Amino acid sequence: MKRLIKTFCATLLALLPVVAMAQIDGEFVKPRTGKFLLKNATVVTITKGTLSNTSVLLENGKIAQIGTNISSDGAEVIDCTGLFIYPGMIDSGTRLGLVEVSSVPETVDYQEIGNVTPNMQALTAVNPNAEAVGITRVSGVTTVLTSPNGGLFPGTAALINLNGYTPDQMYGGFKGVVMNFPASGRRGRFDRRSDDDIKKDSEKAIKEANSIWENALKYHELKTAGAELQYYPEMDQLAKVIAGELPLLIEVNTASDIQNAIKWVADKKVKVIFTGVSEGWRVAEELAKAKIPVITGPVQALPTRQSDRYDTPYANAGKMAKAGVKVALRTDDEDNVRNLPFHAAFAAAYGMGKEEAWKAVTINPAEIFGIADQYGSVEVGKRANLIVSTEDPFETRAQIMHVFIDGYRIPLSNRHIRLYQEFLERSPGLKSN
Repeated sequence: MKRLIKTFCATLLALLPVVAMAQIDGEFVKPRTGKFLLKNATVVTITKGTLSNTSVLLENGKIAQIGTNISSDGAEVIDCTGLFIYPGMIDSGTRLGLVEVSSVPETVDYQEIGNVTPNMQALTAVNPNAEAVGITRVSGVTTVLTSPNGGLFPGTAALINLNGYTPDQMYGGFKGVVMNFPASGRRGRFDRRSDDDIKKDSEKAIKEANSIWENALKYHELKTAGAELQYYPEMDQLAKVIAGELPLLIEVNTASDIQNAIKWVADKKVKVIFTGVSEGWRVAEELAKAKIPVITGPVQALPTRQSDRYDTPYANAGKMAKAGVKVALRTDDEDNVRNLPFHAAFAAAYGMGKEEAWKAVTINPAEIFGIADQYGSVEVGKRANLIVSTEDPFETRAQIMHVFIDGYRIPLSNRHIRLYQEFLERSPGLKSN
């Protein structure tokens, strides 16, 4: 019993700093910018090793200095002795901000009517005030790719930072057109189609994809030649992919479909990123040879085949990385994006290794999205997207003490913490029988 009491008290003490940063009754704490000196921390830069007893100066939304003797003149000093500084984590595939309550259709905005809607912008549909935004960022995730879903070309995904009052303020500098590559297998255990019907449907879908692509090529050719074109937003958006202005994010999962997708893009001469890639480990060598970067996940998932080992999804990212594929991780979620560090922890434990798993949620997605000069590591000149933690955030006992996004100090308050505060010591309380 004494041990239980000690454990309970220790837990309360550990949560005390989080609660102290949380919202006070009748007062609303907003993110605030300024000049901050994070002093005497262990800095995990990701790209340039780990630095002990090091300070980091944040100014004008950027990382201004990293060193041991930085002047605190004009800065708000935050003592980080015994704490760790990491770059903010990037979730490379979510629907965050596009869903509030999944069972209420009016609050779900990631799927448009129609099979070909690449011009639909996820960025314009993002709700900056979604409850899940605040819940996600206090777990150390500061940036996410939010993506549309459904259909062959469902829309254009956008990278967003988890701070701001408008989608434009949140925009992180990357967009990509999403394509769901035609599947050649069954859609699930409830799919009762015959093998012949599955084959016919697959051939029909590939034929449709090729036809749409041919039309986009013609549209791009005419546009480049200066022809007067009728309003055709779908083709106009696909023409941007052909012109190299936007990459193509191809969702593909089974091994045979991945092989078909590699062949399909071989002569397209466009920038391609594969997403999902659940069975990437089966064709990892081919992916590496094709030099196609991969966004995979969720890691904490069930195997795609009943004959596979239970840990196949956990090991998928690590096997691709070891084969030479550049891998980023995603949760593929809208409510539990906060669990990204635990997906990465599973990947690390099942073959990827901690160092590579950290890269998969920081510098690798930054490089895949072409924004590595701004995101993904703790380096001078990059955006001040940082987290301060009691230990490695991949550990479930780690506490995130401070979060900075674009130099804004983010209050560690959200709906979960408010509920925790309200029900921790209820009055009137409950009587034990």
